[in-house]
Amino acid sequence: MTVLPTREVEKVWGRDRLPAPFAAPDGKRIGEIWFEPPTALDELLVKYIFTSEKLSIQTHPDDDQAEAMGKGRQGKSECWYVIDADPGATLGVGFAQPIGADAMRAAALDGSIEDMLVWHEVKAGDFFYIPANTVHAIGPGVSLIEVQQNSDITYRLYDYGRPRELHLEEGMAVAKGEPYDPSLRQHVPDHGTTRLVDGPFFLLDRLDGLPDASLAADYPGPLLVIPRDADVSVNGEQVGPGQCALAGSIESVSFPAKGRCLIARPV
Repeated sequence: MTVLPTREVEKVWGRDRLPAPFAAPDGKRIGEIWFEPPTALDELLVKYIFTSEKLSIQTHPDDDQAEAMGKGRQGKSECWYVIDADPGATLGVGFAQPIGADAMRAAALDGSIEDMLVWHEVKAGDFFYIPANTVHAIGPGVSLIEVQQNSDITYRLYDYGRPRELHLEEGMAVAKGEPYDPSLRQHVPDHGTTRLVDGPFFLLDRLDGLPDASLAADYPGPLLVIPRDADVSVNGEQVGPGQCALAGSIESVSFPAKGRCLIARPV
């Protein structure tokens, strides 16, 4: 199977109007569109996220912590590529000042943790790599592509009074109460090929037109292809914006001379 099956996920914080090429079904608020991970690359999950409200403040364990807790074979490091944002839309990543576990727990209980995060105003093209253990949240009015380790282990620390379970003990055991490393964020230029993630768990490149021949060495086997503004031929099948496809190798992908897409593979 070349084009990956998709799953639309309704969320209370989702949107009834989505950016092109997506459209929400009548009466539904879509928060996420997932691409079912293929067996050949089941370490990675790709999804689109659309928000109308703030998402919970949360964190994820790393691989060793997930294994020690009996939660699965891997933790969750992820990245966000903003594709659309309302004026003033923000992402909360890391703390303004270092904070200890006891103080973080107290702040999560009384809600002051929200004001302790650094809220970055964002626009289309902004990119953030979010290592496991980072405390983070997505604000309203943001549409983004998330590429992540394929793990669903999420510890909610604060949820703005919504009636959902929090995971303070598990979260305090893995959350880092520290500022976010500014080297992990960038604004991706409108044009040009750019490496967005260079490990340790996956590679992610934004291609603009035909790939440089040197990329073949970094993608020797299966990879995921995510077209952004032009069709890409994968294994002889056309794949368009809003889709994600599995390619057996970079040689099995015919990239357009003009057009941008993302490609990814586990390390």
